[in-house]
Amino acid sequence: MNSQGQKVYFAAEDNDCCSRQCCGNIRSFEMKIMDNSQNEVIHLSRPLRCMHCMWVCCLQELEVQSPPGTTVGWVKQTWHPFLPKFVVQSAAGETVLTIEGPCLNCSFCGDVEFDVMSADETSKVGKISKQWSGLAREMFTDADNFGIQFPMDLDVKVKACLLGAVFLIDFMFFEQVGNQEQQNTVW
Repeated sequence: MNSQGQKVYFAAEDNDCCSRQCCGNIRSFEMKIMDNSQNEVIHLSRPLRCMHCMWVCCLQELEVQSPPGTTVGWVKQTWHPFLPKFVVQSAAGETVLTIEGPCLNCSFCGDVEFDVMSADETSKVGKISKQWSGLAREMFTDADNFGIQFPMDLDVKVKACLLGAVFLIDFMFFEQVGNQEQQNTVW
């Protein structure tokens, strides 16, 4: 939803039941983001990767296409011993923004914020927030609310990548597997 509460996009994961059940939150996925007329405007693609591994080869990444079939950028996890960190890259592989999350992603009674920083990490330009939804909803459902804040004049391709980053962060840190919430750290 936008700031006026209007529905802007609808996201649908294209995956099979076996992948969801066997691989949980590390599963690969294809995500279609559609406008109100059900036209696919953004396509997200995440490969299957091990998540609880300290090896650089297992870091998460997400390809962002808009229109579908045309890569506009990437969201890639970068290695850090304590913090969840990501880079937002252009289609050419140039880092345009970085994202840094908290050491512990505990959302009890408050939002969890991931700061969106300039490429050189000297200034904060926005944030991605996993918003607190209330005790009952947080405990008994896997439904999450996220918000994104960024400058209005940010390139539309980078905005699409930040939208993709929301899904990657959700899968990595807030997705429930079975009846247990995932480990909410970089480990």
